[in-house]
Amino acid sequence: MPETVSRGSSSTDTFTTAASRPSAAHSSGCGTAAGGTSVPVPAARPHRFRSRIGVGLAGGFYPAPHRYQLYLSEACPYSGRVAVVLDLLGLKGALTTTVLKLPAETPDGFASLRGAYEATWHHYDGPLTAPALCDRWSGRVVSNHTPDILRDLAGLLADGARESALDRLDRQLACQPYVLGDELGTADRDLWVTLTHLDHFDAAGTLAPYRHIEEYVRRLGDHPDLSTDER
Repeated sequence: MPETVSRGSSSTDTFTTAASRPSAAHSSGCGTAAGGTSVPVPAARPHRFRSRIGVGLAGGFYPAPHRYQLYLSEACPYSGRVAVVLDLLGLKGALTTTVLKLPAETPDGFASLRGAYEATWHHYDGPLTAPALCDRWSGRVVSNHTPDILRDLAGLLADGARESALDRLDRQLACQPYVLGDELGTADRDLWVTLTHLDHFDAAGTLAPYRHIEEYVRRLGDHPDLSTDER
C-alpha cells in the first residue's frame, strides 16, 4: 500500500503507514488515528482515486507537458519505485515532482496535497496517500494507485525526451539483461508496466526501433513472476 498521512488527536498531521491502519474488513466502522484514538470512519467516503490519463478523454485528463504534478513520500517504497521509473525514462522534466518529508519540513507540500484531495472530493477527511498524481489545471487528484500511475507516465513522454530516454535505455539493455544488472528486480517490473503502455499513446509502435527494449519487454511479458496486477 502507499504511504499515508493522517490526522492524530492533535491538529498536527503525522506520518503513518497504510499497513499500520486497521483494515476496513476487520473493523466495526472505526479506525485508529495516529495518536491511537478511535475515530469514526465514514464507510462511503473514498480515499482511493483511480482516474487515468488518456483513458476516457471526455473526463479531461489527456497528456500535456507540465500539466501534472506528482507527490512522492520520501519514506514510502512505492514512491521510490515511481521515482526510479522517472529517472530511467528521463521524465523529471515532463511533470512537477514534490517530495514529502515530515509535515514540519514540507508544510507547503502537505497543504498542496490536501487541497488536491479536497478538490477531488468535497469535505474530504480521509488519509493523504502518496504517490499521488494530480492535475494542476483542475487542482484534483487523478490517481493514487501506483500501477495506474506507472502506466500513465508513458503518455507524458514528449517526442524528444522519449527518443533520448529510449536510446539510453536500449544501450543499457544491450549490455545487461535487466535495468539494474543480471537479476530481475522491482525496477524491471515497474518499467515494464510503463513501456508496455507506450504503444497505447503511439499507434506507430514506439518501441519498434529499439531492438533490445523490444526483446526485454517480450521476455518480461513471458516471465512467470509478473503478477496479474502488473499485467
